[in-house]
Amino acid sequence: MKLARYGQPGREKPAVLLEDGTRVDVSGFVRDFDEAFFGSEGVKGLQAWIKGNADSAPRIAPDVRAGAPLARPSKIVCIGLNFKDHAAESNMDLPKEPVIFFKATSALVGPDDDLMLPKGGAKTDWEVELAVVIGRRASYVDEARALDHVAGYALHNDYSERAFQLERGGQWVKGKSCDTFAPIGPFLATADEIKDPQDLSMWLAVNGVSRQKSSTANMVFGVRSLVSYCSQFMTLLPGDVISTGTPAGVGLGHKPEPLFLKAGDVVELGIDGLGRQRQTVSAFREPGT
Repeated sequence: MKLARYGQPGREKPAVLLEDGTRVDVSGFVRDFDEAFFGSEGVKGLQAWIKGNADSAPRIAPDVRAGAPLARPSKIVCIGLNFKDHAAESNMDLPKEPVIFFKATSALVGPDDDLMLPKGGAKTDWEVELAVVIGRRASYVDEARALDHVAGYALHNDYSERAFQLERGGQWVKGKSCDTFAPIGPFLATADEIKDPQDLSMWLAVNGVSRQKSSTANMVFGVRSLVSYCSQFMTLLPGDVISTGTPAGVGLGHKPEPLFLKAGDVVELGIDGLGRQRQTVSAFREPGT
């Protein structure tokens, strides 16, 4: 199934996206795609419900905004330098173990919402990534069973303000957590929809110019390894997100000079089987304006 959420921010309704593009409102079965849903075998229950109710359930119009396909999770865990070519363009050593950092969940937005440049930022960058959504509580999980804990996969643009991340000291989270810096979606493909998460083409373009083109096959640490590894240091709860890293082609590594986003730019990206996103970059706006 393809799980999605539609509506204005904070008022999204859960839905299933059918193969013909029909948006089926499933709020009659589930309140939201959240920790309670994923942690109670909600995906299996919804699969059964949709078979018997898809024809009669309400439809959501195609012009209704797409939100993130899951409610705000307890955490967004990100993996740094997980592609050899990206580590090289960043002038950083290839890690011997996965590099883990967090992205604030308040950064979560829909796949086509505007990217707002942060106040004081001047080096906002793009990163196409595969997001893994946890379906079962995971603590000290072996690699052999790691994928049993995965509910599904989604497209994520791990936006980064490089000045905050690299020039202000402390941890990377400062450059990763600005509002609108975590567009996820347009849908969550349940695990059965993705035959091999290590064989997905991924791409990103800025203003129509290709900037990133790679495959999840080029990851240093694959999905199975990352779920197991992260679970050694924290309990992964149902609905949590692991964003698995980005390939080469980010603005920071652009030659001869870095290239960063400015108001009016358009960023488009996609991953095989997980749809595509489109964000228009806007200038910073004070809250409430």
